[in-house]
Amino acid sequence: MNEVIHAEPQLGTELAFRSVESLLAGFRAKEFSPSEVLAEVLERAERFASLNPFITLDATGARRAAQAADDLYAKDRYERRPSLLGVPVTVKDLLWTQGLRTTRGSLLTADFVPDQDTPSVARIRQAGAVIVGKTNTSEGGWKGDAGNRLIGPSANPWDTRRTSGGSSGGAGVTTALGMGAIALGTDGGGSVRIPAAFCGVVGYKPSLGLIPYYPPSPEGLSHIGPLTRSVADAVAAVRHLAGYHPQDSTSVLGTGIARPPAVRRPLRIRVATSLGFATASAEAVAATQEAAEVLSSLGHHVTESDLDLPDQLDTMMTLWAGHESVSHGERFDEVADSLDPGLAALIRYGRTLSARQLAMAHEARALLRQRMQAELEQVDLLLTPTMLDTAFDLGRDAPPSEDGAAVIGLGWTPFTYLFNLTGQPAISVPAKLSRAGLPLGIQLVGRLYRDGDVLAAASDYEANRRWQPDYHRLEPQTDQPTQGDEG
Repeated sequence: MNEVIHAEPQLGTELAFRSVESLLAGFRAKEFSPSEVLAEVLERAERFASLNPFITLDATGARRAAQAADDLYAKDRYERRPSLLGVPVTVKDLLWTQGLRTTRGSLLTADFVPDQDTPSVARIRQAGAVIVGKTNTSEGGWKGDAGNRLIGPSANPWDTRRTSGGSSGGAGVTTALGMGAIALGTDGGGSVRIPAAFCGVVGYKPSLGLIPYYPPSPEGLSHIGPLTRSVADAVAAVRHLAGYHPQDSTSVLGTGIARPPAVRRPLRIRVATSLGFATASAEAVAATQEAAEVLSSLGHHVTESDLDLPDQLDTMMTLWAGHESVSHGERFDEVADSLDPGLAALIRYGRTLSARQLAMAHEARALLRQRMQAELEQVDLLLTPTMLDTAFDLGRDAPPSEDGAAVIGLGWTPFTYLFNLTGQPAISVPAKLSRAGLPLGIQLVGRLYRDGDVLAAASDYEANRRWQPDYHRLEPQTDQPTQGDEG
């Protein structure tokens, strides 16, 4: 067993940092109320507003929902209480929320108010959760940073000169800084796991179709998943979100989710710090190897063998840009100047692609899926770095390459987008701090629909890693540009 360097913080002194289970137990025992928890959450949202975590902070609606939860807990009869009653959550501003504006990070939809919830939001609302607000995202989720032309980027809570990642960057900030126990995000190329790694929180991308995605993502790369401060909270979220829904053509019936932290059997884990076409930095590799040592010490069968795959960037970019090319239809030229320039460039590139190129990309994706199935025939899980390195400078779309030039597309995040191409379940768990004091994450990837293995191993690692994040001690600077107006 590895020595614990930083003990798990005693979160009971701050309600905003309590786990889902701890919140529900406290509500039931009448130790505190949902409104008292929300008051702390909103105070923190105000204190750290300049980091731009929210596009819309719905304080009024959240207080109303928390008061309704208070009233239900006050009653003696509670058999029908919703199972997440009073738990504060945030929702990425790509996901529809009935009656609450959904900007998609775009000037073109800055005032859009949906008349229905997306299925995941409807389920979390039906479970009694309190929606605090809509978190920051890049326009349409097009890049691995949360910057947009509405409010700018979300700053990293560990170093406000750095990006929080994206496109679910606001969700990463709210999670790390105690503005919700669960943050709903989306992940089309790493958009849950990138901010999870950069912000030092858990980010879980379930198997494709496990959580219904609507409005649909036509390229078939995008998943909905939670960002949380623990694996157990991610499981609590997905248990309410998962399940078939007819609005999503990829939706599946089964959940495949086990209950961590119990690991029913030793898992066979393969460590891969290189994909063949990409290798992580020395610090990211070291964090992954330390995680492998922890898992091995717990009885799992750990082997090390890098992957040797052909470069997948062209396949990813073709699918991504090709399907983005239909955005805005015949109105594209009219609205292009109102779009993020990078998104407009992506759409223009997509419009140069031929049907043959798109078909070849789909064929390459199918072959990659077969290859990854073969790679996992003798093991249960892959263990990789989540990112090549730590968070880059705030205000950039991507980190610079070694020669200082901009990195094209998603070439800087190969360990995440690879598993959007395959649809496999993947989770990023905080591992340690770099020498510069920035979080590094490790990623566990499982066979398709074997999410239970991923979550069990992640929980096992989380409980035994040497470093435990002290979220409630984070006090980031607050001199960044201000966020959007309260809704």
